[in-house]
Amino acid sequence: MLDRAFGRSPTFLVGTSDQRQNLENLHRHGEHLAEEYQRNKPLCFSAGAFQKTHPQKAAQGHRDADATLVSPVVLGVADGVSQVEEFGIDSSELPNELLLACERVAMQQLMPDRSGHLDGSYRGPIPLMRESFRSTSSIGSTTVALAVLDNSTRIHGKLHPMVAVLSIGDCQLLIMRQDTHTGNLELCFQTEMQRIGGHCQSPLQLCRIDERIDADFDERIAYEVIERGSSVHCVSVYEGDIIVVGSDGVFDNLFEQEVLAICSSMLPPDRSSKRFVPTDPALLGQIARRIVEVSHSKTQRGVRGEYPRTPIGLGGKRDDTGCVVGEVVEWTELHSEVWAQHRRRDLRREQRLSCGGLFGACCRQEPLRSSPRRMPEMVDIHAGHVSNRRMHDSMGSDFDDSDDEDGRCTIS
Repeated sequence: MLDRAFGRSPTFLVGTSDQRQNLENLHRHGEHLAEEYQRNKPLCFSAGAFQKTHPQKAAQGHRDADATLVSPVVLGVADGVSQVEEFGIDSSELPNELLLACERVAMQQLMPDRSGHLDGSYRGPIPLMRESFRSTSSIGSTTVALAVLDNSTRIHGKLHPMVAVLSIGDCQLLIMRQDTHTGNLELCFQTEMQRIGGHCQSPLQLCRIDERIDADFDERIAYEVIERGSSVHCVSVYEGDIIVVGSDGVFDNLFEQEVLAICSSMLPPDRSSKRFVPTDPALLGQIARRIVEVSHSKTQRGVRGEYPRTPIGLGGKRDDTGCVVGEVVEWTELHSEVWAQHRRRDLRREQRLSCGGLFGACCRQEPLRSSPRRMPEMVDIHAGHVSNRRMHDSMGSDFDDSDDEDGRCTIS
């Protein structure tokens, strides 16, 4: 019976009316501050990611609809709603396009210059998500979770970097920190899943569909979901903090303490030394892979024929599974130099793609849906890319943008 229940059921597409009725109940907003002061320095992410659809799901020809994002200032996972495949829609397109847009907007607004200063255009995670979604055009539906590193926040006049966490639906995010006394890695923050009626197949979703699927669909509901339904938290972060972002394929099958145990067992044991040494990003990618593999193993029977216990019951759910594991590290001048090159390369690519086909040779060099991008080998530690591969180290809104400042993580 279990095999025909959670094991094989897709994520359901939630209708416009059901989403609108539940926005107020699902909305969350909070600040999680720690006023411990550290040296005045900007921070960034070093991270690795891994994703893989469940083998039994892949054997049935299902597309991997997960997407993952790794960059110095934003980490993310998006999980496309597979039910749209029944209407001939590629469920992977919207999550991938959305995360690419989030990366582009975040890099424009949050990249420090060589002196560590920002240009002041960042107004918080909700405006960032709104602008990113507005720039997409793909049809589909997705859940999403982002960690956005804001180096502009100050407490009592001193620089106090924070991570703005935004989630829509049932992707989840954990932040772990080493206890200064015991040296043990401890869970210090986690998001909650947003599900309609608590149903594990009906998460809150960010979607763009047409009348063939939902006759009542109005794209304004997507902006309502972003504005009124997003779960937003601002969390103090410090060098060495570990951030795990995963799709429901991870957190429907693994308890938070199991994820914590995997990270603790694979991270170097000497992280409590006075001089912080960043973790090799290849190891962070291996941790992400291990989390995905253990998630899939929870859907298999044990030696006695029993299913393992999971957050949604025995045997969990066979699903697309994406995971990003990041570490908070100091931003250096090398990062600025490399990402300036990265941005210039992207600008040249966009210029070629927007030439209108007048110069056929240049337009054929790179397709619109580019493959995951990588930094030069010497700094692959911060390879910024969106991917729906297995492993890797529009309409406007009717909402007024004048209140963007309210969405920032700013402590006077």
